[in-house]
Amino acid sequence: MIGPGGTGVSVTAASAALGRSGARRTGGTRDAARSGSPVTANDRDTLLITIDRHAPTAALLGVYRQPDEPVMVSSRLHLLSLDRLELLERTWSEFTSVLSETLSRSKVTLPGLGAVADIAAGEIATLPGVEDFLVLRRIRDEAISGQWRRIVVDVSGLGDPFEFLRASSVLSQTLNRLWPRHRRLAAASERPMLAQLTGAVDAIDRDCVDITELVTDPHVVAVHVVVGVDDRGERLLPHFLATADVMGLALRSVVVNRGVGADRAHSGCEERVARLRSVVQADGADVECTEIHLLDDAIDRAARLRKLGVGLPAPNGRSYGSGAAQLTETADSGVGTSRAYELTWRQRLPDPDGLQLGRSGDDLLVTVGGFRHPVRLPSVLRRCVVVDAAWDGVHLTIGFVPDPGLWPQSR
Repeated sequence: MIGPGGTGVSVTAASAALGRSGARRTGGTRDAARSGSPVTANDRDTLLITIDRHAPTAALLGVYRQPDEPVMVSSRLHLLSLDRLELLERTWSEFTSVLSETLSRSKVTLPGLGAVADIAAGEIATLPGVEDFLVLRRIRDEAISGQWRRIVVDVSGLGDPFEFLRASSVLSQTLNRLWPRHRRLAAASERPMLAQLTGAVDAIDRDCVDITELVTDPHVVAVHVVVGVDDRGERLLPHFLATADVMGLALRSVVVNRGVGADRAHSGCEERVARLRSVVQADGADVECTEIHLLDDAIDRAARLRKLGVGLPAPNGRSYGSGAAQLTETADSGVGTSRAYELTWRQRLPDPDGLQLGRSGDDLLVTVGGFRHPVRLPSVLRRCVVVDAAWDGVHLTIGFVPDPGLWPQSR
């Protein structure tokens, strides 16, 4: 669940996690015993994850906040509060231990690696993408553990939620720019002492790829946007939807929170809600729009969270945005380098003049509303160059022609 700060994302996520979610998962106690948890597996149904250290969720649910350990709220719900700094320190310590051991066993001086091994975890806390990647990896680990039937992730308190969701792809790109995989493999074969280090870096890279695929998998993940009934919500909603499109996120619903910015005495409230709905449904995309109504009582306990009655549509397996891009060969294209291709996907563009396209290796760099995202190209387009782009109000179409320097002349 994402949304602009202050729109009630945490409250909405908690209400959704408390809500009725179908039959309970049944099972034995073997998995719980393996994890060291005192709770049996058949008590685990829904996990609510918060990644904001200032989130009020624990207090609202009436439990103590215990970083990095699931806390039982009820027989159906557990709360996991992730501590980003603790994850960073623990993981970096493990990585530098491997690095230090490699250096101590190597008879060859490895420039730069000694300095890296001496960096303390606190010194890399501000490196872009590192903390976010570790949080995403922990969420991934919970998702594939088999202990939970449903996981609700409260992505609030982070500034830009899209920067968080793409952290794994950014880190993977950085790793492969600094130390490309073919060079890692060559270094390991030439210097066996480096095998452990290259294996550790490869494991991080594989995790990055795995997380990126999971975040955009519409069969298991559904994204929900929460907005308030105010000027800010109305201004930012089109940009949130456009960014979700370019990232290929499986956007399933927009939740309009009447408890933020709504004034029941103001005659324009209903008109604003109608405008928010029209933005969601403008191009006919399969995205639900629901509302949270303002309660008379303060939301300060689980019973009142339940009164909000937030229900979230489940993943439906349908790809969205760039994740559903279609590749076609134009009807008038010829053979070899005279061929022409088009890549098309449904893309909202609140500011069409701000659309920018670039290229980085096998990725098409698409900038929408100041947010740049790498869209991985199909294999045939990786040997092509971009020649034009057009937007018809619903679909973005990008034209490609073969690069003569990369395309075999005989084909």
